[in-house]
Amino acid sequence: MAEHAKLDVIAVGAHPDDVEIACGGTLASLVKQGYKVGIIDLTDGEPTPHSPGPEHRLEEARQAAEILGVHVRVTLPLPNRRLFDSFESRVALAKEFRKYRPRLVLGLGDRTPQASPDHWQAMQITDAAVFYSRLTKWDADFDMLPVHSIPAQAYYLLTMASLEMPITAGHFVVDIGEVLEQKLEAVRCYKSQFPAPKAHVLDRVRAIALHVGASAGYAAGELFLTPRTLGTRDPVKLLIGN
Repeated sequence: MAEHAKLDVIAVGAHPDDVEIACGGTLASLVKQGYKVGIIDLTDGEPTPHSPGPEHRLEEARQAAEILGVHVRVTLPLPNRRLFDSFESRVALAKEFRKYRPRLVLGLGDRTPQASPDHWQAMQITDAAVFYSRLTKWDADFDMLPVHSIPAQAYYLLTMASLEMPITAGHFVVDIGEVLEQKLEAVRCYKSQFPAPKAHVLDRVRAIALHVGASAGYAAGELFLTPRTLGTRDPVKLLIGN
């Protein structure tokens, strides 16, 4: 059985560009801090109106990953536009978790009305795969890969059409002030998705980062939701830092 590099963090998207838009800055920042980071796209995102085909989109994804500095990018062969939460899709993602053994998984956190329904399906697939990754006595379905328990999970948001935050146990903001331009450069790699008539999307991505960052006292930030309420034994360190 081939040995795979152990990753600290894996971010899961339904399509190439989901992760870059929502949490690309966080991934770039984590890489700079020395963490091993990966991206898993559940589909290749094709077909789409302005892309010549899957190979073109995959090359855009490769370039974006290189800009962010991520160590591994995997594209699963699940179908774009027909992505559904199924046993097969759950197992496919859970196998990747067992291979790369992340400590933290970042995934989609809510529906995206009037945008792709794949995003909501991806959230459910990711939740299930985090659970499936640790289940014992199921070896044959997981290619005999060893079980792996993922200690932490958080959600990122893709919606740009609402000021309301989904109901969740907790949330936090990651400071991406030093890597905001790096994040935007990665998003710009997707020329097939953001041609000139959709250039305003980049302005929205920047504006959201500035707004979220300001809410936490940073120049720019990315918001994450948590399935559990955050707690600490040391509120001084939590609120003031070292």
